[in-house]
Amino acid sequence: MTEPSESERRDERARGPAFRGAGRSLEVLRAEAHDELAALIELRCRNGEDPWDVIPNLPTVDEQVVVSIRAEALGLDGIPTTAAAALELADEREFLRGIALWHPELSRAVWSLMGRLDAASR
Repeated sequence: MTEPSESERRDERARGPAFRGAGRSLEVLRAEAHDELAALIELRCRNGEDPWDVIPNLPTVDEQVVVSIRAEALGLDGIPTTAAAALELADEREFLRGIALWHPELSRAVWSLMGRLDAASR
């Protein structure tokens, strides 16, 4: 297998991460996100954290859906693909906007996460 040329790598970076699994319905994505959040709450509470401290700091179900879509696009198990090894803030915003276009129902969650990105970058 040959290494991609510099121009191919540049083109791949310009395209950004791909939406893998984008064919799944929003209902399925929300159910998966709900299960992930429930498991996280249970794990943190079993580790001795107070639910009143844990729950307010967790993302909403829709925010978790956006985070999951992003994680899948960046690579399985958090291992980034070459195309998305490091997204800059502008690329991150553009990627999140793409999620909002793909699933308009997630627009509010996307904007919330974009606000957090802006606040964290200052």
